[in-house]
Parts: sequence; C-alpha cells; structure tokens
Amino acid sequence: MSKESNLTNMLLCLFVITLVASSLLGGVYVLTYEPIEAAKKNEINAAIAVVVPPFDNNPSEETIYVEVDGKKVKVYPARKGEAIKDVVGYAIEASTTKGFGGVIVLMVGFLPDGTIYNSVVVSHSETPGLGDKMEQRKSNFSLQFNGKNPETFKLAVKKDLGDVDAITASTISSRAFCDAVELAYKALLMVNAQEGGRHE
Repeated sequence: MSKESNLTNMLLCLFVITLVASSLLGGVYVLTYEPIEAAKKNEINAAIAVVVPPFDNNPSEETIYVEVDGKKVKVYPARKGEAIKDVVGYAIEASTTKGFGGVIVLMVGFLPDGTIYNSVVVSHSETPGLGDKMEQRKSNFSLQFNGKNPETFKLAVKKDLGDVDAITASTISSRAFCDAVELAYKALLMVNAQEGGRHE
C-alpha cells in the first residue's frame, strides 16, 4: 500500500509542479508579448527608414504580402503625400536559407523604377570576421548594390559570372546575400505588376 501511495503522491506532485510552471510561463509570455512585438516593429521601421528615401507614411501599416518562389515576402511601400502615385520606394523584407550559418534576413530598398536604393541585414548567423562582413558597419560589401538595377546588374558573384564582388573567403555568404536581393527584386516586380506597372 505504501508503494502505491508513494506513486500517487509523486504523480500528484509532478502534476502540481507542471501546472505551476506552465502557469508562470504563460504569465511571462503575456507580460512580454507586447514589448517584444513593439521591439520587433521598431527594428523593422528602423530598417525601412535606412533603405528607402524619406517618406511621410508608416510603411509597416501598409504591408503588402506577395508569394515568390514559395516564400511569403513582405513589401513596405514608402510614400510622400497621400496619392498612390507618390510612392518614393519599396522596402522589401527577404530571406534566404543559403547562408553558411543558416537563415539571412535582409531589408532591401528599391526606388519605383527598380533601382536598389540601399539594403541592411536584419538578422543572420554568419561567421564573425568573415560572412558577417555583409553588414555595412563591418565592410562596404553591400554598398556595391546601391544605385544598381537588377534588370542590368546580374545578382551573382563574379565567380558565378555575375557582377558582384564577393566577400573575401565568404563566397557562400555573398551568394546568399545575392539570393535574398534577387528574391526581393522578384517581389518588387510582382507588386509593380499588381499595381499596373512601375510608378512614374
């Protein structure tokens, strides 16, 4: 009888501990959800502000979702004034799984004619001192894309017969960066097609 009683007590104790732990975890989630979401939104808005010309609207509130190559891509239109013809650029959040360290997420800004205005790395896990040189604060690698239009600028490293100078000893990271920019450009073309062509 004592063995059976001990087993019941152990199970009851385990149930209570699990219930308390899950309640605490749920409470922490509820308390931290809004601040975490606000921080993410601020990070996105900061990235948008860097990659497109000055704008008046709140692009993150006008997010357009397009599906490109089986991936859902977020497009943020930046506007000056109220009319849709006043789009000054598009910030496009694109990702790739082809990085050396895994997923790379970029925010790529385009002018309405498809010219790349600027780009920033939102997140990555590339090797410090090598692949992480895709970040503007660590090298000028990403600046070579600025002012280029993917219609005429081949988004591939020179080793692959493209126009991009790869980061030294980081060809995989450089290829992944090009892949994400290419995805962003395809999303731009889809948005332009949906809106009846590029804005003048």
